[in-house]
Amino acid sequence: MRRPSPAPPPAGTQAGAPAAAPGPSPRRGLGRVLAAALGVLAVLAVLFAYLAVRHREQPAAVSQARVSGLPASVSTSLANLMELSPVPSRPAPGFVLTDQDGRTMSLASFKGHAVVLEFMDPHCTDICPIVSQEFIDAQHDLGKAARQAVFIAVNVNAYHHGVTDVAAFSREHLLTTIPSWHFFTGSVASLQAVWRAYNIEVQAPSRNADVVHTSAVYFIDPAGRERFIASPMADHTAKGTAYLPATQLAAWGRGIALVTRHLTH
Repeated sequence: MRRPSPAPPPAGTQAGAPAAAPGPSPRRGLGRVLAAALGVLAVLAVLFAYLAVRHREQPAAVSQARVSGLPASVSTSLANLMELSPVPSRPAPGFVLTDQDGRTMSLASFKGHAVVLEFMDPHCTDICPIVSQEFIDAQHDLGKAARQAVFIAVNVNAYHHGVTDVAAFSREHLLTTIPSWHFFTGSVASLQAVWRAYNIEVQAPSRNADVVHTSAVYFIDPAGRERFIASPMADHTAKGTAYLPATQLAAWGRGIALVTRHLTH
C-alpha cells in the first residue's frame, strides 16, 4: 500500500525547508528609526548648548585673569584697562637731555623719586594730550606723595625737537601745573639713542606727517630700576578725533597714582 505523498511546499520555498517566520511590520521599524534619530538630536542639542555657554563664559574669565607681580592696590580690571605688567627689575637706561625750561639733566638725577616716563610728540593731537591729562590727574590723586614722584617725557619728533617745541606743548596742555614735570629733548642722535634703549618705534616720513610711535609708560622706582610698563589707549570719533571716556580717563590717572605710590613705599 503506498503512503500518500506529502503536500507540496508553499510557493517560494524548497521542499524540506522550514517556513520563514512572519517579518516585523514596516510601520513599527520606521518608528524605531525615528526614535533613535530624535535621541541623537537631543544629545547634540545639549552638547551645543553646553559649548555655547562655555564660549560665553571663557572671554569673561580670561578678561579677569590677573598678571602676577602687580601692586595689590591696583584692581584686576584697572590693570587690564592699563595693560599694566611688571618688567624685569633692571637699571633704567640712562640719558642726559634738556627739558622745556632749558635745563640739561640726567635720568640719574631723579634717584630717590619714583619716575613716570612717557614718550611724546610735541605736535601730537592724538594720544599725547590724553596722556597729559592722565598725568595731571595722577599728580592730584597722589596728594602729598606727589613730592616723591617725577613725571617726565622724551620727545619723539625728530623734526620738532627744539626747547621751544616742548615748552609750547607743556603750556598748552597744562603740564606746567605739575611741579616735577620735565619734557626732555635734544639732538636727533641723542633722542634716537633713548628710543632704542626703551624699545620705542618711531615713524615720521616727513616734517608735516603724523609721527607714529610706540606709546608706553614706564614706571621707574627710586633706585632707578624699571618696574612696570603700561600701554596708553585712546578711542576715536567717526571723524578720527582721539578721546577717552571720562570714567576711563579718571581711572587711568588713579592707576598711575597707585603704581607710583606703590614704588615710593
